[in-house]
Amino acid sequence: MSQSTEPVVVHGIAQGDHDKLVTEVTEWVRGPGEDWTDRIEATGEVPEELWTELRERGYLSMAAPQRLGGKGLSFEQWMGLMEIFSASHASVRMIVHVVNGTWRAMDPFATEEQRDQFVRPSVAGTKKVAFALTEPGNGTGADITCSVEKEGDTYYLSGEKHLITFGVRCDYWLLAARLAGSTGHQGTVALMVPRDVPGVTVKDTSQTMGVTGTDHAHMIFDRAPVPVANRLGDEGQGLEVALGGFLTPSRISVAMSCVGLARRAQELAYDYASKRTTFGKPLTARQAIQFMLAENEADIEAAKQLILHAAREWEAGSPRGSALSSMSKMTAVEMLARATDKALQIHGGLGYWKTEKIERVYRDARAQRFEEGTNEIQKMVVFRELQKSKDVL
Repeated sequence: MSQSTEPVVVHGIAQGDHDKLVTEVTEWVRGPGEDWTDRIEATGEVPEELWTELRERGYLSMAAPQRLGGKGLSFEQWMGLMEIFSASHASVRMIVHVVNGTWRAMDPFATEEQRDQFVRPSVAGTKKVAFALTEPGNGTGADITCSVEKEGDTYYLSGEKHLITFGVRCDYWLLAARLAGSTGHQGTVALMVPRDVPGVTVKDTSQTMGVTGTDHAHMIFDRAPVPVANRLGDEGQGLEVALGGFLTPSRISVAMSCVGLARRAQELAYDYASKRTTFGKPLTARQAIQFMLAENEADIEAAKQLILHAAREWEAGSPRGSALSSMSKMTAVEMLARATDKALQIHGGLGYWKTEKIERVYRDARAQRFEEGTNEIQKMVVFRELQKSKDVL
């Protein structure tokens, strides 16, 4: 098994080709993407046709290298497109974010046979892979209790996972567990668990405040058989697979999604303020509104530049990549809260009604606060890295 957890650095595509993609994705988000938004909010579901459309347009295989069937964008180039996608419905953003990221966890540890079986179909969008780490009774790290007992060439999986995005409709769960009786990082394993494995009960827990239509699952395993051949990496590397090559860039991606959604909120607020008149003047003539919009503009741009810096440093293999990833996520999340709050306030009471697009944006913005770790977790990471740097001096 490959044991490399170094980031996969790619040179990206030609600037002209990237510019064309930016134009194409922008037109899709503002056109068909808006139609999908209305349909998802009306029905409460993301239909399979949306997944098919995103796959056929190549939007699920942008970030992966060409050797895996992807477009081969650099990470910074992908972040530019992530910002645009994030102005669309949160479920659209969630699909492209997850599918364009899970290969990073699988690929460094996969054999070539596993790449053909799991990684390339995931990049192509023909197989859905759900990242299954979080458990109801503990955190999302070395304290996981979901366990396996090895008998011959089979692991028997028992335990629970919850809040698993796309865990209902997926083909495989990329699941972290531990050998029964082990503790800490030692004994953890990463398994590609088939969705139709015997011995599992799947509960759909998709009734969320925002991100309407993205399915979430609570799974209960009772000695569910998983072939040892479905293990990524070695025994003891489960958390390396789950966290090593995936979490850091994913946090940067979530941070950029905050920028995209904040820009959408800012756009809606400016458009509304330009058209809404009081005492014969548009709201944009009021200094209080001008200040809100100006603060948002500066807030969004500052967060974006930190995120792009983090993206470049991570892709270059900088030792500061982890800290910058957490810095960018905690900064962007707080920015998004301020920006959407001001945008909603500019709409006045009308913004509270579902007839206004800002109402959906405001609800969706709350999800990023816990996606890939809360800000409290990010602060712990940043302080840990700060402490390391001081100890070296």
